[in-house]
Amino acid sequence: MQTTLTVKGQVTIPKHIRDALGLTPGSAVDFAVNADGEVVVQKARRKATRKPDRFEAARGKADVKWQTDELMQLLRGEP
Repeated sequence: MQTTLTVKGQVTIPKHIRDALGLTPGSAVDFAVNADGEVVVQKARRKATRKPDRFEAARGKADVKWQTDELMQLLRGEP
């Protein structure tokens, strides 16, 4: 299957290859050139390291049982 290289050096990986490798948007891939000069694309085995989100530990931990109307009254200073 033939594709075209963009000016930024990008190519689209054909859908049947993405499906065969289990690639989804955001998946990490590894590129290599074998002894025959062929490019080999593989799904990366290791998860790419990303900077920890400082809010991630707090997500979903709130135990406040406010109703929207009650909170708005409090914030507005209404009785």
